[in-house]
Amino acid sequence: MRAAPALHRSPVLFCAMLACVCIAACGAPSAPTPPRPLLPRPVTDLAARQQGSSVVLTFTLPKKSDENETLVEPPAIEIFRGERPAGASAELTTQLIYTVPSTQVSTYLQDGTIELHDPLNAASLRGQEVVYMVRTRASTKRASADSNVVSVRALPVPAAPTGLRVAALKESAIELAWTAPQQDSAIGGIAGYRVYRGELAADAPAPPANISDISKLKMTAPPVLLGPAASTSYRDTQFTFDVTYVYVVRSVADEQGQSVESADSAPLVVTPKDIFPPAPPQRLVAVPIRDEQATGNATGAIELSWDINQEPDLEGYWVYRSEQPDTPGQRINTKLLLTPTFRDITAMLGKQYTYRVTAVDRSGNESSFSSPVSAA
Repeated sequence: MRAAPALHRSPVLFCAMLACVCIAACGAPSAPTPPRPLLPRPVTDLAARQQGSSVVLTFTLPKKSDENETLVEPPAIEIFRGERPAGASAELTTQLIYTVPSTQVSTYLQDGTIELHDPLNAASLRGQEVVYMVRTRASTKRASADSNVVSVRALPVPAAPTGLRVAALKESAIELAWTAPQQDSAIGGIAGYRVYRGELAADAPAPPANISDISKLKMTAPPVLLGPAASTSYRDTQFTFDVTYVYVVRSVADEQGQSVESADSAPLVVTPKDIFPPAPPQRLVAVPIRDEQATGNATGAIELSWDINQEPDLEGYWVYRSEQPDTPGQRINTKLLLTPTFRDITAMLGKQYTYRVTAVDRSGNESSFSSPVSAA
């Protein structure tokens, strides 16, 4: 009888060969999977408003992908726009009008918010609906999903105010004033004004005397809205001395229920200086003090005190002494007093003195004299 094949006689060998076949099959190369392009999250807070002959678009730049991955660099921006005539109901199609490369995004970025200006011919587009949509792109292969869609109605633009100036500089406010623009028959009328303020950069060159364009100034940030003004004046009470501010004012018209801002007025550059002295010290009192020593010799001094000043920028006090009641005399302390008290130990026994005190602020402004007091 013929012997059985070796495979049948060795089950262990058969299993080993089968395992080798399986391992070889598992190790066979397969087609590579291409990496998925990084998609930024879609913009959800796109907003648009007409300002002068431009539409201002603002939105938050995405920092994460749709899979919650952090974007290493700002994504590029694509702006889409479409126009629809007034009263038309046809479906609107938007077209790509601007692309901002990733390397230039920082030019339009402030505190995480993008601000872009789209120039319009408001006269030719008057009454038309202008629609915008935004996409961002972290890869050339694929852009993000569409943003929310916003629209504005192109309306005639009011003229900008003229003659912006400082009407008065007070310790508590910079008072601004300007001239109303001439009325335009195409505009329903000026409903009011909006005042904007920015700060000049510390290393900015001195601006020319009659600058007309704020874009030519080097600023720390774009101007922000201080507040509305119903008339041609405004009081800025939130300022700091020695900081250089840049002001612009815009006219506001109400057209078809939509608020429309003019272009900027000519900018006004102001560096307020503290030229306001503190109030004179009040309720000055002089008290003579006489001490008898064991030797029998007499020594004395005159103790002065007064009410403390309430100015937040108070630096200290000067004390003046005179032997003639009608003259201020000479300053007798060598350093500014930080507290409202002083002891005159140089007063001579038996002499009559008249004292006055002044207050000084951190800008070096000195108050007028306090009421005089006399002591001996």
